[in-house]
Amino acid sequence: QIGLKDYLEKEPSSKEEREKKMIRASRVLLKSSGDAKKAAGEYAFRAVGRGESAKPTATAAPEETMMPWNGWFSSFLKDKLGDEKYEKLRETILYRPNDYTGFEQMPRPNTKLHISDEDPTLTHQFRQPSPGSQPPVRQPSEDASFGNAGDDPYDVTYYKRDTGRRYTSDPTDLHRDLERIKLELLPQDDPRVKEAMEEFEKGPGSAPGNKGVFATGKTDYDPSGLRAAMSTSFEATEASLDANMPDHLPTPTWMSKQQEIVDWYEERDLPVAIGGTGFGLIPTHARIARW
Repeated sequence: QIGLKDYLEKEPSSKEEREKKMIRASRVLLKSSGDAKKAAGEYAFRAVGRGESAKPTATAAPEETMMPWNGWFSSFLKDKLGDEKYEKLRETILYRPNDYTGFEQMPRPNTKLHISDEDPTLTHQFRQPSPGSQPPVRQPSEDASFGNAGDDPYDVTYYKRDTGRRYTSDPTDLHRDLERIKLELLPQDDPRVKEAMEEFEKGPGSAPGNKGVFATGKTDYDPSGLRAAMSTSFEATEASLDANMPDHLPTPTWMSKQQEIVDWYEERDLPVAIGGTGFGLIPTHARIARW
């Protein structure tokens, strides 16, 4: 048998013979390409049944190193000098030779980080336990902290309960309670006062809302109009903010041990400072991400 290239380069006897050879070569190429695609489809793209699906078998990171040659020079010196002289040499030459990371950006699977000075057995290890051996992550579809309380998981609007920025975000909404008191103290039979009160009750004219009438027609999925920005009105926003206004008196965290703080200063004959200090001193293990 001769190759396809040699077959084509062989001098044909006539033009008709040349055309026949080209047709035969095209058929050979198409057949070989089709066979390859068919074999690839049967192997790589075939459907996989439930019983054939891959199942995770690893429940922990591997303990064996993938670079057994790493550290051969250190092992050679330790064997020739002994443990005591080797450690002195390391402390003299190397910078922080006992650093737990070895100055590697990604910790090795067998690196254990001590995260508590009180409990030396409390450690954290990279990808331990293995994510593949854990139950699926719980991802709630609704949360009362979003303001929807489960009735509408897609309603994540925050402006209708953002009481912290109520008197700072819109210049026309600053100190409306004081403006109302000022108008009520003025003579109510004065036409100018009546006109000012009417303008005050109207509120800002920049947010009248579309009353539920969109480009696609009338909608009634949210009578309050707070669900969409185009239908939001000033009156509905004010009513929602009134309903979400805080009604509790927050107290500092040091209020429960204020007498202990005062005694500490008095025992040392120091002036008592205002409030308590020491914020931010949380245990190391509390800063480890939990996933």
